[in-house]
Amino acid sequence: MPSRFASLMMHSMVFRLLFGFVLPLFLQSSSVLSNPLQLGLQSTSSGLPNPSGLKVGFYQYTCPNAEAIVRDEMTKIISQVPSLAGPLLRLHFHDCFVNGCDGSILLNSVMGLPSEKEAIPNLSLRGFGTIDRVKAKLEQACPGVVSCADILALVARDVVVLTKGPHWDVPTGRRDGRISVKQDALDNLPPPFFDAGRNLYQFFIPKGLDAKDQVVLLGGHTLGTSHCSQFADRLYNFSGKGMADPTLDKRYLPRLKNKCASSGDTTTLVEMDPGSFRTFDASYYRHVARGRSLFTSDQTLMNDPAAAAYVRRQAAVADSGAYPAEFFADFAASMVKMGNVQVLTGAQGEVRRHCAFVN
Repeated sequence: MPSRFASLMMHSMVFRLLFGFVLPLFLQSSSVLSNPLQLGLQSTSSGLPNPSGLKVGFYQYTCPNAEAIVRDEMTKIISQVPSLAGPLLRLHFHDCFVNGCDGSILLNSVMGLPSEKEAIPNLSLRGFGTIDRVKAKLEQACPGVVSCADILALVARDVVVLTKGPHWDVPTGRRDGRISVKQDALDNLPPPFFDAGRNLYQFFIPKGLDAKDQVVLLGGHTLGTSHCSQFADRLYNFSGKGMADPTLDKRYLPRLKNKCASSGDTTTLVEMDPGSFRTFDASYYRHVARGRSLFTSDQTLMNDPAAAAYVRRQAAVADSGAYPAEFFADFAASMVKMGNVQVLTGAQGEVRRHCAFVN
């Protein structure tokens, strides 16, 4: 069996390959080995440069009012249907995690070949009509200029701002992909029933996202709802043992069971951040800290000391009613970083005329 020092050396080699540098962990305690999330929390977002071709203000000359058009449409839409904020933010996540931020989540199936939309994790997605509406406005103003992939990134930023969250400058210049495959979504989206450590190494790190990005981006669950089917196993058959997840708050469990009457409930929606699910804030971390998050992927953040410390820090801010400056700044940075994943630029891909179909 390799020594603990040898194991640590292997971990450092992996991070050299992934990030191009060795994290300064050798002076830290050996507890790092038993807490894999801690590895990522020690790294920073600065290690990955902005991809060539993406820049803030990309449409300054070709469609100078592009961002204003998106913002105006989103202001109207969210004022009328505020429940769309969470789903529209989720669309950007689900796009970027499957072969990069290329708008492939928006493509319809063709000729019997199922697209990403048809994958089980995407069946509950909403907001496609909103993206079409925004695209139509942009096509009227600047035909064939603004990509669907950029629309997703801009809409995600705007729904956060419109629900009292942070603003950030969105680098644009993405091109749209021409391929959307159902199986790719199944292979690349982090399941809510996996633990945080597994999701980190299997889905986040291969995309250049680290453990801090993970704990920060999961804070986006402050917006929106989830179907009972996404977490029913934690209520009725956790780990196949016919019992509830022991990490769930015992006082909260009966309330969830009352909402989700059976493990087969596929229609009922539950607020991910009860009492604040239409406001972007740090209050979701309070639920994680208290064992009240819906998903295994979120609750198991508390298994790692570094991730748990971040959760508790944001929960304390939410409890105090203070402005969540750290979380807001971190979320903005992680959103920009995620928005850079495997983008198409320059002559790659295309700019779709309609987001659901290739040109």
